Amino acid sequence: VQLVESGGGLVQAGGSLRLSCAASGFHLDDYYIGWLRQAPGKEREGVACISSADGSTFYSGDVEGRFTISSDRIENRVYLQMNSLKPEETAVYYCAVSSDFGLGPGLYDSWGQGTQVTVSS
Repeated sequence: VQLVESGGGLVQAGGSLRLSCAASGFHLDDYYIGWLRQAPGKEREGVACISSADGSTFYSGDVEGRFTISSDRIENRVYLQMNSLKPEETAVYYCAVSSDFGLGPGLYDSWGQGTQVTVSS
């Protein structure tokens, strides 16, 4: 199992970024994929997850309506479109694999290396 995130960067408050997670060694239909983040000095938290097999998605209350998780089952990639970003959402964003559907970091077994998102005020 390998996960490689990309798409992070510096954006002004209110701006948008699209993160990408390239998965290899398994097919997206076989597991749930989540996007989680860890801000400096804070615990890791889940923001969105997806079941590529049936299209189900789930979001944390903090990001619902602003973030959209999606998957490309042919390319075996998962995306996180982030709109209306806030400075407090500055964090390292990770994609991860789970056998269970949910946002708890403890559910996730394999993680990518993360991509830094910095939101300036």
